[in-house]
Amino acid sequence: MADDFDNDGLENRMKGTAKEASGKLRNAAGGLTGDTSEQIKGKAKELEGKAQRKIGEAEDRVDEDA
Repeated sequence: MADDFDNDGLENRMKGTAKEASGKLRNAAGGLTGDTSEQIKGKAKELEGKAQRKIGEAEDRVDEDA
């Protein structure tokens, strides 16, 4: 069971980091083109990624305590 948490934590951290980066790029692209809608969507994606990364970190901590 601990292995499942290990993989879930790593997977969530990796996917979260990728979403954060994607969101930052989308936000920046929206800023360059003056498209506020894209900026908002980018910021939302960035925050979603940050939350997912934090969940992965929490899963890793739970696994360490187990």
